[in-house]
Amino acid sequence: MAEITKEQVEHVAHLARLAVTEEEVEHLVDELSAIIEYAELLNELDTEGIEPTTHVLDLKNVMRKDEPKEWITQGDALRNAPDHKDGQFRVPSILE
Repeated sequence: MAEITKEQVEHVAHLARLAVTEEEVEHLVDELSAIIEYAELLNELDTEGIEPTTHVLDLKNVMRKDEPKEWITQGDALRNAPDHKDGQFRVPSILE
């Protein structure tokens, strides 16, 4: 069984820029060790003849045909705008 050490938890916390207390380190050592122990159970499975996959479902990218369609005019787009000028939407300034 792969045992996670306090030094490894502290190192990963440092890399992730996480501040962890000594109590949290102790807790994470136990938690991560349990996770790795559970994951190692997968090594006991018989995977002979099983084809490797990247996803459990057979996904396909469905794309529609790129066909030109009728679009609204600039005037129609600006018709419901609360404020517009020179064919553009006007919004309040967010910069000082």
